[in-house]
Amino acid sequence: MDVNRDRQVARARELFEAGDAHGAVHLLSEVVGAGGAFADAHHLLGLAFSMVGRRDDALAEMDRALHLNPRYVDAHLNRAVLLNEMGRYEEAAAAFAAAQELGKVDDTGFSAPMASRLANLHAELAEAYVEAGGLEEAIRQLETAVHLRPSFIDLRYRLARLLLERGEFARGRAELEGILRERPAFFDAQASLGMACYLLGDVAAARAMWATCRQQSPKDPRIGAYLSLLERVGG
Repeated sequence: MDVNRDRQVARARELFEAGDAHGAVHLLSEVVGAGGAFADAHHLLGLAFSMVGRRDDALAEMDRALHLNPRYVDAHLNRAVLLNEMGRYEEAAAAFAAAQELGKVDDTGFSAPMASRLANLHAELAEAYVEAGGLEEAIRQLETAVHLRPSFIDLRYRLARLLLERGEFARGRAELEGILRERPAFFDAQASLGMACYLLGDVAAARAMWATCRQQSPKDPRIGAYLSLLERVGG
């Protein structure tokens, strides 16, 4: 989890809820412009764009949110409202129908919106345990969250990071590899996978992953430091 990015999204949500949609647009544009933003950031930016009258931009962000998380009920609903306002009534009806379908009880035993809410609540509780020093319980909470919503890549990434912190390198690596199968260009997951491989003694895999990261972001200081580490240890 990129803590700074999460703080920016949280701050943007505060601005949006306080009625400062322009401020939210400015902050969220920086977040998504940096790459690697999750569906919630794109969805919130879409709402902010809508509030300032930029409907085409709003629709584009809603579409990006749904590309990242096709089961994002709020994004379907708000996209439907937006399409209706734009006079695109057939598309709006289809978006409403998609949201309604997702609202049915799924294999978790809950409706999609409720399962998503519960997953996020478990994730929030996990962060509280982290702050209290309860890493093992934090991992359990995130495992529950991921069970409820395996499509929420941000929750899976946070779980992977906590597994690495706890020394469960093989599990962390497996989780990161699964994430990258779904989002191959997820830079933070690539960097973390390189670290997981290194911690497991798989230096060749770590080097290959960090080399891929360098191609994507040549000036990222973390990647330079990781590759320098390999040079120093003769990897």
